[in-house]
Amino acid sequence: MSDNSVVKTIQDKYELLWPYLNEKTRRIWAAIEAQSLGWGGITLVAKAAGLSRTTIHGGMDNLCKSDGTTRSDYSDRIREFGGGRKLLEEKDPTLLTDLELLIEPATLGDPESPLKWTSKSVAKLRAGLNQEGHRISPKSVYNLLESLGYSLQSNRKTRARKSHPDRDAQFLHITQQVKYFQSENQPVISVDTKKKELIGDFKNSGSECCVNGQPVEVRMHDFADPKLGKAIPYGIYDKTINTGWVNVGIDHDTACFAVESIRHWWYSMGEELYPDSQKIMITADCGGSNSYRSRLWKLKLQELADEINRTIHVSHFPPGTSKWNKIEHRLFCQITQNWRGRPLTSLQVVINLINNTTTTQGLNVVAHLDKNFYETGIKVSREEFNAIRIEPDSFHGEWNYVIKPRTIT
Repeated sequence: MSDNSVVKTIQDKYELLWPYLNEKTRRIWAAIEAQSLGWGGITLVAKAAGLSRTTIHGGMDNLCKSDGTTRSDYSDRIREFGGGRKLLEEKDPTLLTDLELLIEPATLGDPESPLKWTSKSVAKLRAGLNQEGHRISPKSVYNLLESLGYSLQSNRKTRARKSHPDRDAQFLHITQQVKYFQSENQPVISVDTKKKELIGDFKNSGSECCVNGQPVEVRMHDFADPKLGKAIPYGIYDKTINTGWVNVGIDHDTACFAVESIRHWWYSMGEELYPDSQKIMITADCGGSNSYRSRLWKLKLQELADEINRTIHVSHFPPGTSKWNKIEHRLFCQITQNWRGRPLTSLQVVINLINNTTTTQGLNVVAHLDKNFYETGIKVSREEFNAIRIEPDSFHGEWNYVIKPRTIT
């Protein structure tokens, strides 16, 4: 039985017995329960009944001497009602009020209070109370916070940005387009840039099996190594055949790099898989190197369309919905799982780990190292942009558009 189950069982028994117990019988009952549980019993009973360990030890002292004989000379006296040390909040009537003022989310009182711009830790709250004339320990502050219904809480991501009114309609549009392309045996790819990774003996989240007591040692601080640099994985995921291609760059995540990654995929994988295709569908996020606002992204797609003589259909996910892009949970999360707990000590390690990423559903991934350097800040002139053969869709043409090759065959 787990510790939580034991605590719950003791708690249930204590709630039933509590009305019939006095001060002495309460500590004796707790001592008997703790002894029956063996090692760790005092801790479990204290947690379940809300009694201090000192009280339970006192009950044990009531039961027997060190030699195991029954203690017969112990006084049966029970404190009168109201005996014992007074509670802090009883001795100090303003203590709870002042504590709540310190932890109030919207700071009340003096705007220059030093606690306004500090974390509300137990130690800082105790210091603040002491400055106001109270005398209290950090442990007592913690107990008071619990009695007031406060506990340590981390930030939680629950607030989403306001959704675009056509968010669901765009999802439906993408789904219909994908199904149509797949029925015509035309390639459908999901593209995006994975999180940049530092190369070197840096900590990587997760864990893997190692000899007991011999974890892999890594650097204390994650400062980029100027010699080793970083890896920028740009992924192309084929939704139809569950296959991924990852172009690992070493420079900048630009629109040129994004389209070059798609070019690598086409010549290394797509052309062979879809030799009779006339068009390609791309689903992408609305931001980043493949942003729907990027003129350079569209110009480079035009150059690719001219080069491979294929019409390129592009559909972007609405703002704030990048996690719906299939590549996120079909490819990138699998790569992260495969290299969890392992330092990415070199670019070759990155390539090998990506290449060996598989799933029981049949995912296969190929990785390529891109050593090219990509210039940033490239501007697209009006003349260059007007020369692009782009046809916006009637439904949100900024998100859905077609780029046709300018060559005639």
